[in-house]
Amino acid sequence: MQTIQNIQKCINENIAVMVYFSAPTCNVCHALKPKLLEAIDANFKEFKIQSVDISLNEEIAPHFGVFSIPTVLVFLDSKEFLRKSRHMSVDEVIREIKRPYEIMTS
Repeated sequence: MQTIQNIQKCINENIAVMVYFSAPTCNVCHALKPKLLEAIDANFKEFKIQSVDISLNEEIAPHFGVFSIPTVLVFLDSKEFLRKSRHMSVDEVIREIKRPYEIMTS
């Protein structure tokens, strides 16, 4: 089970982390997630991905200031770099991460 501490530890110990917030009742979440995870995996080898089902642990989302789903938080070098909620495209997320990620990992 995910906890705030587990997620924070992952963010602090890895160069690039994506936290994906969703819920079982969210159709958009389920459509977007596999496409997004596949694109992250294909483009960014160093990324760690944390998936948070907000229905299982209701404290995590507000801790990170997340109040709508799906929401994607991207942390680079332990700092929040990108926050996308609801209406996002996979290409848009990849495009926004690509340059800073390449600079950090080159």
